[in-house]
Amino acid sequence: MQNIADLRKSYERAELNEEASHADPMKQFEQWLHEAIAAKVPEPNAMTLASVGSNLRPSTRVVLIKGFDAQGIVWYTNYASRKGQEIAGNPFAALQFHWVELERVVRIEGVVEKVSDKESDDYFHSRPLDSRIGAWASPQSQVIGGRSVLVANAARYGAQFLLNPPRPPHWGGYRLKPDHWEFWQGRKSRLHDRLSYRLMNLPDKQEMLWIRERLAP
Repeated sequence: MQNIADLRKSYERAELNEEASHADPMKQFEQWLHEAIAAKVPEPNAMTLASVGSNLRPSTRVVLIKGFDAQGIVWYTNYASRKGQEIAGNPFAALQFHWVELERVVRIEGVVEKVSDKESDDYFHSRPLDSRIGAWASPQSQVIGGRSVLVANAARYGAQFLLNPPRPPHWGGYRLKPDHWEFWQGRKSRLHDRLSYRLMNLPDKQEMLWIRERLAP
């Protein structure tokens, strides 16, 4: 087996500079996401979600972005899961996209809130039937005796709801409202490009403004 300390890659695909980037980080994110989709990288919509529990232990998991706009980044999950419980106790969280083939990373930090019931209902009913049944069948993050528990639950709820399962009360959407972004583009000699955006309150102008800064790699 090769020594993992000897594994190296030279990043030389692209660059990221202040002149060619957007002043609005959401527009920069939209551009990079569309480029990742166009490049057909595996699961360009996958993002790592980091939350912190009441014991101050951080935890991460991969979730899928299901929407974004000027208000923030949206995903859906089980409210009773570990991440749901951690967000309920501490609404600050972070997201990370890693598009390996493009040598790019996007990091996002902010406060998380639940989306409206209507948004959750609309998205839930757009899902495939098996996924809607699965939301009922899985007591996410809880210990179970085996896969047979999930199969039995899916069969029971499938028989109960047939083709029209309602949205479970424990399932819905979250929106992370960013106050900090970082865009990372790999560069040669480990002199990577890092542009940071932080939200600043300007009391004299009564508005919030994104401040773009370059960080050392």
